[in-house]
Amino acid sequence: MAHIERFAPSPTGYLHLGHAFSALTAWDQAQALGGTFLLRIEDNDHTRVRPEYEQAIYDDLHWLGLDWPKPVLRQSDNMEAYQTALTFLNALGLTYACECTRSDIKQAQSLPIYGPDGLIYPGTCRDKKLTGNNISIRLNMAKAVAHLGGSARVNKLSFIDRNTGKNEHFLNADQLLSGCGDIVLARGDIGTAYHLAVVVDDAAQNVTHITRGKDLFEATRIHRVLQALLGLPTPIYCHHRLIVDENGKRLAKRDDSRAIRKYREDGVTPREIREMVGLGDE
Repeated sequence: MAHIERFAPSPTGYLHLGHAFSALTAWDQAQALGGTFLLRIEDNDHTRVRPEYEQAIYDDLHWLGLDWPKPVLRQSDNMEAYQTALTFLNALGLTYACECTRSDIKQAQSLPIYGPDGLIYPGTCRDKKLTGNNISIRLNMAKAVAHLGGSARVNKLSFIDRNTGKNEHFLNADQLLSGCGDIVLARGDIGTAYHLAVVVDDAAQNVTHITRGKDLFEATRIHRVLQALLGLPTPIYCHHRLIVDENGKRLAKRDDSRAIRKYREDGVTPREIREMVGLGDE
């Protein structure tokens, strides 16, 4: 089987050192195994994406020495595929409409509990029949677990993470219900959401290996559920260490001082970027 890696940034800001580490790690793996490195642009959130950020992604990655097959998959051009997956899950009776805002969810909880999809949803709209604009679509996790055969069957689902001491990780139905909850599959304003789009795209592009930060480890449990529901293959994962600042805080796109673009302007070389993120001279 061909080794296919991907790097899938969102053009909502400039890439920083953490992005460089993730992209270079995936690139190095693909090169070492004679595989393919893909670039995907996750631009479905039209309220935040900017053309200049997308162009900067191409410029920064080329400057780092990376290349990829063309054309690049852009999520904004692939909305029909996400709608097809959403329609399938809806036909199984596993989804429901939700009109709650983040503020509504926070106010409904005496003690806010966070999971890989943000605040754990309390199920306010689960039994409502809602229609209209700006209605989100959620996965009914309890029904999803039942559809997959119940807790006993779900607890046998697993994924491989080749960057941990425990290589195979099994799902836990109770953890999915209490620690993930009814995740958003589609936002009313953009027609899809991260978790659904990413599993559809990975399958469509025949991605075999996914290299990304360990902050997304718990989200992989959600992706494994969606892969099982949609009958999609499960790639092999590598959740790598995070690049942090001097206070141990994970870098964010708003941290412009560590943007690749800024380092380029300051005369830093790609080799020095590798050294900064601990990859050495490749």
